[in-house]
Amino acid sequence: MKACEVALAFPVSVPWMAHCVQGITEYARQQGTWRLTTSPPTLAGVEEQGLTPAMLGNWTGDGVIAVINDPVAARAARRLSIPVVNLAGVLRKCCLPRVMVDQAALGRMAADHLLECRLRRLAYCGLRGPWYSHVRQQAFVARAAEAGAVCSVCEMPRLSVRRSWRQRTDLLRSWLRRLVTPVGILAVHDYRARIVLDECKRLGMAVPEDVAILGVDNDLTVCETCEPTLSSVCRSSWAVGYRAAALLDALMAGKPPPDGDILVPPSGIAVRKSTDTVTAEDPCVREAIHFMQSRLGEAFRIEQVSDHIAVSRRLLEKRFRQDLDCSPHEFLQRMRIRQARHLLDSPTKKKLSVVAAACGFLDARRFCLAFKREMKMTPSEYRRQRCPSDGRSHWDASTKRRLGNEDIPRLFGAELGP
Repeated sequence: MKACEVALAFPVSVPWMAHCVQGITEYARQQGTWRLTTSPPTLAGVEEQGLTPAMLGNWTGDGVIAVINDPVAARAARRLSIPVVNLAGVLRKCCLPRVMVDQAALGRMAADHLLECRLRRLAYCGLRGPWYSHVRQQAFVARAAEAGAVCSVCEMPRLSVRRSWRQRTDLLRSWLRRLVTPVGILAVHDYRARIVLDECKRLGMAVPEDVAILGVDNDLTVCETCEPTLSSVCRSSWAVGYRAAALLDALMAGKPPPDGDILVPPSGIAVRKSTDTVTAEDPCVREAIHFMQSRLGEAFRIEQVSDHIAVSRRLLEKRFRQDLDCSPHEFLQRMRIRQARHLLDSPTKKKLSVVAAACGFLDARRFCLAFKREMKMTPSEYRRQRCPSDGRSHWDASTKRRLGNEDIPRLFGAELGP
């Protein structure tokens, strides 16, 4: 079988692009005949320049997957005599087949996560200008309105080297001071979310108690190196790469391109400490939640919670039902399972007995039973389906045996022509 030469005309120095390459590489391995030409990191210090469609004019390959952000690159791509798949949405009409994350679905998913924390005041910290920020903002605000939540918006200017750090953050700081807490904030991406987190701490706003903060991209370098750690929407970059490769394969085989863009929904929320909160109106319930959170790694009874806040268990049950529509025990179990999910998502694969103990379960057996009741799967099954870097599902041996290469794109809902 003839080998296919495929060029990846985008850098891998940005984390989400690196995850796209992983998805493309997985598809290429399954074909067994693909050879990839990759782009170097576009960092000045490495003395390399990233591949562009213009550089591939006399290249003798079979197809290209590119990130095309300007009309010049789009024209160069259209002049190539081989199929090109675009991963970028900056050009609204680029006349090239395109695969990308569903930005509107991303905004809605972020709003749903903050609403699940029972926050009824939401806010969006975006960028002035970029199309993706505007689409995320519109979907986020619309979902908040559907739920009856108040929503505030701050569009930040691009960071400029001509402005001091204080000047860069004046608008953000002024906006944060005007917000009524508790409030849940979605930032346009993880780095901006970290700036929001740092400014909240400087203003004395507690995270997540006063302000729950959510980013986008699940960039571990950003999310895992701040305190508290940052929750983030996973943008399914691995699946975007995989589906882009599947689309390119179809185009190289002579199939027509799809009528519109292929939009890949975000894969979920990587929940960390910055949104690990549930807002309650009743001060008695809030104090009980704080007690539970502070002792989540311990085994304790609900009577200890009611004793701590000096109310009867019966009254505590009544107030939880009125405010959160669940019992204190049900709420505590959900908190323990959420903590277990954090630990199971970690790249360091802890034993289930260790995870159980860290979440306050007396033993692994009780932990597994509680986890399956809540999640409809065992902890081991959950771990196999998760990838902390980008929400990618793992391919187990049984899946590979059941599915041929032609079936795998259907797992992602790919429609590769009529």
